[in-house]
Amino acid sequence: MAFSGKYELESKENYEVFMKAIETSDELIQKFKNSKSITEVVQDGNHFKCTFTNGNHVIYNEFTIGQEADFETLMGYKIKSVANWDGPNKIILQLNSVTLVTELIKDKLIDTFTVGDIMYKRISKRI
Repeated sequence: MAFSGKYELESKENYEVFMKAIETSDELIQKFKNSKSITEVVQDGNHFKCTFTNGNHVIYNEFTIGQEADFETLMGYKIKSVANWDGPNKIILQLNSVTLVTELIKDKLIDTFTVGDIMYKRISKRI
Protein backbone atom coordinates (compact mmCIF):
# COMPACT_ATOMS: atom_id res chain seq x y z
CA MET A 1 0.00 0.00 0.00
CA ALA A 2 0.99 3.63 -0.37
CA PHE A 3 2.23 4.36 3.17
CA SER A 4 3.97 1.02 3.76
CA GLY A 5 7.72 1.36 4.07
CA LYS A 6 10.63 2.47 6.20
CA TYR A 7 11.46 6.17 6.52
CA GLU A 8 14.51 7.95 7.94
CA LEU A 9 14.24 11.45 9.38
CA GLU A 10 15.82 14.01 7.05
CA SER A 11 14.86 17.27 8.74
CA LYS A 12 12.70 18.82 11.40
CA GLU A 13 11.48 22.36 11.90
CA ASN A 14 10.58 24.11 15.16
CA TYR A 15 11.30 21.03 17.32
CA GLU A 16 12.38 22.68 20.58
CA VAL A 17 9.72 25.42 20.57
CA PHE A 18 6.97 22.84 19.98
CA MET A 19 8.28 20.43 22.62
CA LYS A 20 8.40 23.22 25.20
CA ALA A 21 4.84 24.23 24.23
CA ILE A 22 3.59 20.72 25.05
CA GLU A 23 5.52 20.81 28.33
CA THR A 24 8.21 18.25 27.47
CA SER A 25 11.06 18.21 29.98
CA ASP A 26 14.38 19.75 28.94
CA GLU A 27 15.96 16.33 29.55
CA LEU A 28 13.69 14.63 26.98
CA ILE A 29 14.07 17.51 24.51
CA GLN A 30 17.86 17.14 24.59
CA LYS A 31 17.69 13.33 24.56
CA PHE A 32 15.78 13.23 21.27
CA LYS A 33 17.09 16.43 19.69
CA ASN A 34 19.82 14.87 17.55
CA SER A 35 19.04 11.17 17.74
CA LYS A 36 18.50 9.11 14.60
CA SER A 37 14.81 8.55 13.91
CA ILE A 38 13.27 5.74 11.83
CA THR A 39 9.56 5.28 11.14
CA GLU A 40 8.25 1.99 9.78
CA VAL A 41 4.68 1.77 8.47
CA VAL A 42 2.75 -1.34 7.48
CA GLN A 43 -0.54 -0.50 5.82
CA ASP A 44 -3.25 -3.04 4.97
CA GLY A 45 -6.14 -1.05 3.53
CA ASN A 46 -7.34 1.18 6.38
CA HIS A 47 -5.33 -0.67 9.04
CA PHE A 48 -1.91 0.66 10.07
CA LYS A 49 0.96 -0.63 12.21
CA CYS A 50 3.53 2.11 12.90
CA THR A 51 6.84 1.72 14.68
CA PHE A 52 8.73 4.89 15.55
CA THR A 53 12.32 4.42 16.73
CA ASN A 54 14.18 7.42 18.11
CA GLY A 55 17.57 6.39 19.50
CA ASN A 56 16.81 3.57 21.96
CA HIS A 57 13.19 4.68 22.41
CA VAL A 58 10.54 2.71 20.47
CA ILE A 59 6.87 3.62 20.12
CA TYR A 60 4.41 1.21 18.49
CA ASN A 61 0.92 2.28 17.45
CA GLU A 62 -1.69 0.19 15.66
CA PHE A 63 -4.95 1.65 14.42
CA THR A 64 -7.70 1.46 11.84
CA ILE A 65 -8.95 4.59 10.11
CA GLY A 66 -12.29 5.69 11.60
CA GLN A 67 -11.98 3.55 14.75
CA GLU A 68 -10.90 4.63 18.22
CA ALA A 69 -7.45 3.39 19.27
CA ASP A 70 -4.81 4.06 21.92
CA PHE A 71 -1.87 6.12 20.67
CA GLU A 72 1.38 6.27 22.63
CA THR A 73 3.22 9.59 22.70
CA LEU A 74 6.94 10.34 22.90
CA MET A 75 6.51 10.96 26.62
CA GLY A 76 4.89 7.54 27.13
CA TYR A 77 1.29 8.70 27.54
CA LYS A 78 -1.55 6.75 25.94
CA ILE A 79 -4.23 8.88 24.32
CA LYS A 80 -7.48 7.56 22.84
CA SER A 81 -8.25 9.06 19.44
CA VAL A 82 -9.58 8.33 15.96
CA ALA A 83 -7.44 8.71 12.84
CA ASN A 84 -9.27 9.86 9.71
CA TRP A 85 -8.43 10.24 6.04
CA ASP A 86 -8.17 13.72 4.54
CA GLY A 87 -7.69 12.72 0.92
CA PRO A 88 -5.91 9.62 -0.40
CA ASN A 89 -2.46 10.31 1.12
CA LYS A 90 -3.19 12.31 4.27
CA ILE A 91 -4.22 11.18 7.76
CA ILE A 92 -5.41 13.50 10.53
CA LEU A 93 -5.27 12.62 14.21
CA GLN A 94 -6.24 14.71 17.25
CA LEU A 95 -4.16 13.88 20.34
CA ASN A 96 -5.67 16.05 23.08
CA SER A 97 -4.51 19.58 22.21
CA VAL A 98 -2.14 18.40 19.46
CA THR A 99 -3.26 17.90 15.86
CA LEU A 100 -1.10 15.53 13.82
CA VAL A 101 -1.31 15.50 10.04
CA THR A 102 0.70 12.77 8.30
CA GLU A 103 1.04 13.09 4.56
CA LEU A 104 2.79 10.97 1.96
CA ILE A 105 4.20 12.99 -0.94
CA LYS A 106 6.17 10.80 -3.39
CA ASP A 107 8.91 9.21 -1.22
CA LYS A 108 8.54 11.66 1.70
CA LEU A 109 6.56 11.11 4.89
CA ILE A 110 5.69 14.50 6.34
CA ASP A 111 4.39 14.75 9.91
CA THR A 112 3.04 18.14 10.97
CA PHE A 113 2.20 18.57 14.66
CA THR A 114 0.25 21.67 15.70
CA VAL A 115 -0.69 22.99 19.12
CA GLY A 116 -2.30 26.42 19.15
CA ASP A 117 -0.29 28.47 16.64
CA ILE A 118 2.93 26.45 17.08
CA MET A 119 3.83 23.94 14.40
CA TYR A 120 6.53 21.23 14.36
CA LYS A 121 7.29 19.52 11.05
CA ARG A 122 9.22 16.27 10.52
CA ILE A 123 10.24 15.23 7.02
CA SER A 124 11.37 11.64 6.49
CA LYS A 125 12.58 9.97 3.29
CA ARG A 126 11.73 6.41 2.29
CA ILE A 127 14.75 4.13 2.62
